Amino acid sequence: MKTVSLTINGIVVKAPQGFSILEAARSAGIYIPTLCYHPDLVPEGACRMCIVEGSGAKTLVASCMYPVEEGMIVKTNTAKVREARRMVIELLLANHPKNCLTCRKNGDCELQTMAADMGVRTHRFDWGERKIHTFDASNPCLVRDQEKCILCGRCIRVCRDIQQMNVYSFANRGFNSIVSTAFEQDLSKVACTYCGQCASLCPTGAIVEKDDTERVWEAINDPGKVVVVQVAPSVRVALGEEMGMEAGSIVTGKMVAALRNLGFDKVFDTNFSADLTIMEEGYEFLDRLTKGGVLPMITSCSPGWVNMCELKYPDLLNHLSTAKSPQGMFGTVIKTYFAHQAEIDPAHIVSVSVMPCTAKKAECVRPQLRDSGYQDVDIVITTRELGRMLREAGIDFRSIRSVDFDSPLGYGTGAGAIFGSSGGVMEAALRTVADIVTGQDLWDIEYTEVRGLDRTKEAQIQMGDKEIRIAVCNSLGAAQKMMDRVRNGTASYHFIEIMACPGGCIGGGGQPVPTNMDIKKKRAEALYKIDEYSQFRKSHENPDIKTIYKEWLEQPLSKKSHQYLHTTYGRQKR
Repeated sequence: MKTVSLTINGIVVKAPQGFSILEAARSAGIYIPTLCYHPDLVPEGACRMCIVEGSGAKTLVASCMYPVEEGMIVKTNTAKVREARRMVIELLLANHPKNCLTCRKNGDCELQTMAADMGVRTHRFDWGERKIHTFDASNPCLVRDQEKCILCGRCIRVCRDIQQMNVYSFANRGFNSIVSTAFEQDLSKVACTYCGQCASLCPTGAIVEKDDTERVWEAINDPGKVVVVQVAPSVRVALGEEMGMEAGSIVTGKMVAALRNLGFDKVFDTNFSADLTIMEEGYEFLDRLTKGGVLPMITSCSPGWVNMCELKYPDLLNHLSTAKSPQGMFGTVIKTYFAHQAEIDPAHIVSVSVMPCTAKKAECVRPQLRDSGYQDVDIVITTRELGRMLREAGIDFRSIRSVDFDSPLGYGTGAGAIFGSSGGVMEAALRTVADIVTGQDLWDIEYTEVRGLDRTKEAQIQMGDKEIRIAVCNSLGAAQKMMDRVRNGTASYHFIEIMACPGGCIGGGGQPVPTNMDIKKKRAEALYKIDEYSQFRKSHENPDIKTIYKEWLEQPLSKKSHQYLHTTYGRQKR
C-alpha cells in the first residue's frame, strides 16, 4: 500500500494513502478528541470536535474526514484549535440538561469527559431558546431521552449501515433538527429489533438500556423469594472491563463470588443451557436433514435476530430452529426441574438473567416463554447493569476470591462457552453432530472455518459420507442479505447461524462501553481460551446434561423436551 509522509505537531508520520488525518494521528499515538466519530462507523464530520489546522486548508478542517497528503503539516493543539473545540462543547452544553449527577451515563459520558478535558467550567450560553424533546420508555429494552441527544448521528449510522434496519434518521432543519423514528413514533411502534447497538454507541445518555436493577434489589431483599441468577457466556469476558480491568479479562470465578455477595441464593451458568440448546438444536438439525425437513435450518438463540425475522421475513419463520435460546431453556428448567429437585414452590422463585443483550429483556416477556406455568425468566439485566449493582454494593471486584457456580446447573462445556462469539453456536453444534453422524468420539473438534469477526462466513464440512454446507452471519445487515438469498432460493446451505450484533454476543448492546472490533476480538479470544482449557469441550459430554436427560427429559426431541425446551414464532406487526 502506498504511503505518504506528513508532519503532525512536529512529528514525522507515515500513513497509508487514503487515511484521514485522524487515523494517521491515532496510528502515531497522537490524541485528537472526537464525539461523532467511531472506528466501526463511516465518518461523518458532524460534531467538529476533531478539527485541526492543516497546511493547504484555508480553515480548520475535520480530521476524521480530511485525507492525508504528502508533505502536509498538521497542528492539533494550537490556541485557535483549542478555542474552537471549547466553543463546540459550550454550544452543545447550552442545549443539554444539567442533571449529570443523576444521569445514567454519569462517569461514562463522552460529552462530560470532553468538557472536562477541554477545561469548560462555565455556562456562557444559558440564555435563549431550548429544544424540548420527547421521552420514550415504551418498550422493555431501551429508553430514549432526546433532551440529551447531541446529533452526532452514531445511532443513525449503526442502524442504517451495519444493522440496516433504518429505525432512525435526521428530521427537520437547523436548530430544530432531531434524531427521529418514523413520524417520531415510540420504538415499540416501529420496526426496532431492540438489538441495542444504538445504546452501545451513543456517547451520551440519549439512548440507554432500561434499568431493571431496582427490581433485582427488591427481589433479593424479599425474604419470601428464592432469587436465582444465570450468567451468559460472554459476560464473564466483558464484566472485567466494566470494573476497570483489561478488555478480554476472564473473570468467571470473581463474577460468581460477586453475585453471591449481592445476595443471590443460587448462581448458575448459562453455559449449561447452551449445551442443552445444542442437544436439542443439533438433533433437530439431523432430523430435518435425514427426514426431509425445512432447510436451511437457522439458529434462534439471538432475540434481536428473531425479532427481525418476525418483522421482515415472517414467510421464512419455518426455517428457524424451534429450540429456545439458552436463556429461555434455563428459565423453564429453573422453575420446573430445579424447583422440583430443590423442593421449592416455583411461585416463590425469581429467575434473573445477566445477559450481554438488551433484546433479552423483550425475549423474557414473550408469551411463548411461560412453559413452566409462570414467566420463565422474570428479570433480565445487562453486563452494564450488573456493573452498576456491584459498584453500588461496594464490592472490591479485583480482590474478591473466585468461587465456583452452584450445582447441579452450574457446569458448562467449552462448547457452551464459545456461544458468545460469532460462529460459536455453529462450532458447538458441529462438534456434537459430527460425533453422532460418524458414531465416533472425534478429536479434531476446532472448526476454525466459522471463527472470526467477518460479517459472513461460509464453509463445507465433511462428516463421514455427508457434506454439510454451512454459513455464519453476524449483524442484522448481513442477516438480511442472507435471508434474501434464502427467500429467492440461492442460499444452498444446510445450516445457518445468525447473530444480531456485530461479532455476536461479545458485541451485544448491553456490553461495556466503549466497544470496537479490537475489543470484541479480545473478548472472543478469551472465550476460545476458556474452551481450550475446559475439561469437556462437547455439549453431549457434559455430565449435568446427561443427568437432566436421564432424570427428566428422557432424550433430545422427546415429548417432554418439546413441551419445555421448544417454542414457536409469529409475525410481528409494528
